[in-house]
Amino acid sequence: MSTTLTSPVPSQPVLRLAFALSMGAAVSLGITRFAYGLLLPPMRADLGWSYALAGGMNTANAVGYLIGALITPALMRRFGVTRLLVWGAVLASVFMAGSGFVTAAPALLLQRLLAGVASAWVFVAGGLLAARLGEAGSSRSGLLLGIYYGGTGFGIALSALLVPQVLRAAADVPHGWTWAWWALAVASAAATFLLAWAGRAMPDRPAHASPAAASTHAPPVALRRFGWALAGYALFGMGYIGYMTFVIALLREQGASAGFVTLFYALLGVACVASSRLWAGLLDRYRGGQPQALLNGLLGVATLLPVLSPSAPVALVSGVLFGGVFLSVVASTTALVRHNLPPARWVQGISMFTIVFAAGQIVGPTVTGWISDGAGGLARGLVASAIALWMGAVLASRQHALQEAP
Repeated sequence: MSTTLTSPVPSQPVLRLAFALSMGAAVSLGITRFAYGLLLPPMRADLGWSYALAGGMNTANAVGYLIGALITPALMRRFGVTRLLVWGAVLASVFMAGSGFVTAAPALLLQRLLAGVASAWVFVAGGLLAARLGEAGSSRSGLLLGIYYGGTGFGIALSALLVPQVLRAAADVPHGWTWAWWALAVASAAATFLLAWAGRAMPDRPAHASPAAASTHAPPVALRRFGWALAGYALFGMGYIGYMTFVIALLREQGASAGFVTLFYALLGVACVASSRLWAGLLDRYRGGQPQALLNGLLGVATLLPVLSPSAPVALVSGVLFGGVFLSVVASTTALVRHNLPPARWVQGISMFTIVFAAGQIVGPTVTGWISDGAGGLARGLVASAIALWMGAVLASRQHALQEAP
């Protein structure tokens, strides 16, 4: 079995490996984080939460994500990228299941935090492996990155089809939402098997050849060199998570049926998957912050649409536009790192963006929930999210390509 990723095993085409790796994004974001948006309304109604506490659950997840991102480089050096990817997915599944066994807010907050730690390991490790695939097939590196991050859409679409059905079946069971957590844990575990298969097909590089190891000897990446993109990405984290946490609650307040919510979320997930193809050329063409700026601007529009009109067609346009854009913002930062840094410094660069992303997500849900508890409700909270996204677009537009060649 080959021990390098620059020439993947011939019998496993690059695209097939990219789709298998995309289960990492499906587990870490699509299921572990975003499925909570479907569970927020029944959990809030059952447990008597405020919107601030409901948002705090995703804030706890983001705090865990930040902790996980901070320690990921060290764990990669200690255990290897592939092992961290698979075991992170296993632990994320376990912590998801744990959320179905408790009802006290502190215990649920702890479960969300632990799931966030594990999901960071999965997301960063999977993103690095996807970047290595892009190194092997540089002519379509943007597509390969998009496939990985677009895998979140598989998790979103699966959650959209699974959660409402489980909630309906458990409608007469006390705390019936707990069954949905267990179902999501099973789905996450199934996706983990695909990750394990990808791990066997794509073993870690030898320690002396891996970016994770080489980065210990490479000079550190200066934050100021990516300052504008980092600032824009932090605001993206604040803005997008407000939408993903509360848009389902807004639709239910506007009278949307369970069937419409399923359609809305499923279309959002399908659009996530399609986005890998839609924006691949943009990510390959530009070496600066232009892709992030454009995509952030479009997300602000998508976030504002359901506030401006409660009609079903407008909501569907919002979901499709949001799903077709938001993960490509994440992919744009990985592309920015790949375009401007040598492979030995990719781990540093990706981790740097992951940390500011996590910091934005820590602030976003609780602030949006706090605003939503006041006058104007959820609509005003989503307006604040749209403003954050547009501010992020302005900042990212000022990021230029680095002068030195990678």
